[in-house]
Amino acid sequence: MDNVLEKLDLNFCGNGKHKITVSQLFNMKNAVLLDVRYEEETRVLKFDLSTLGIPTLNIPLHEIPDRINEIPRNKTVVTFCSHGTRAAWAYLYLLWKGYEVFWLSTTASELAGTISPKSVLKE
Repeated sequence: MDNVLEKLDLNFCGNGKHKITVSQLFNMKNAVLLDVRYEEETRVLKFDLSTLGIPTLNIPLHEIPDRINEIPRNKTVVTFCSHGTRAAWAYLYLLWKGYEVFWLSTTASELAGTISPKSVLKE
């Protein structure tokens, strides 16, 4: 973890390259969305981006250490939660574990608002 924290200097945090937008996610190849919200939250609002070719895993943040083998190492992992805090913690943990990872810079309501026929249309 020391090596990961040493990389999180002002340049790293200031350039924002660790975050991606929804449109960047929708255009990614070989990515998986890791939704780290609690089961109670996903029962109310669940995202399935498989139509866009983006598999979605729902693993609550506190279960990630026990379920780490479910997170593919051959894909770019994009962490997501309702407001960003848990996604940031998951991002750091997976970075420490050697994953290629980004965190989705959006909220659940903003992500839901981007879903439209046009956004899911595959050309």
